Amino acid sequence: MKLNVLPRTNVKLALDKIRANELTDKEQEIALKSLYQSFEIRTINAFKFDLLDSNKIYHIDQIRKVSINYRLRFLDLKYFKNKLPDSAHHDIQHLEAIHETKLSGFKIMAPSALFRLEKADDPLLFAPLGNEYYYLIHQWGNDLHPLRRIMMWPFMNIWNLLVLVLAISFIATEIMPINLFTKSPDATTYWMLLFFNFKAIASIVLFYGFALGKNFNPAIWNNKYNKA
Repeated sequence: MKLNVLPRTNVKLALDKIRANELTDKEQEIALKSLYQSFEIRTINAFKFDLLDSNKIYHIDQIRKVSINYRLRFLDLKYFKNKLPDSAHHDIQHLEAIHETKLSGFKIMAPSALFRLEKADDPLLFAPLGNEYYYLIHQWGNDLHPLRRIMMWPFMNIWNLLVLVLAISFIATEIMPINLFTKSPDATTYWMLLFFNFKAIASIVLFYGFALGKNFNPAIWNNKYNKA
């Protein structure tokens, strides 16, 4: 009998969920009308608003939340180490043709590794609309690991990381034979061992973090300098 496999995470669907949770249909309509009005005074990309798919328009706040939740980055295309697939170039050319314009200012939303290595792990290509809105042009590659958000949870902030370190310390203390450290184990010995394990594991985590220049998700999502 086959075991049920967790579905992989599609970043666009994660963006859609965030947008749906933040805004009602009416609020989204108002937001898009505000964006439409801004088209008259900005010249980032000369889209024809009536030809845009509203389901592909995202605000920077929605992009930020998904990037932080899944430890993704949202950077200029020039920092992307992979080549755009032919299908992405086709979508760009198609948009440029129907909108009669030349697009620029492209952004990529993808895991950090794709800005250092050549991989294919669910990148999304955006173009700026103005007023902190972005238009999704193309998505390709593989969906994210289904447990990626859980695995990236410790990197949200220092408190999450401390909870993880404490949990690992408890597990390490539970499986360690206390009799190796004392002939008469008691509660005091247990808590001392737990404290020792916590300090040791925390020291390793801090050394690893500083040595490799790691940082928390909110600090790296749009930062081209920080490592991840």
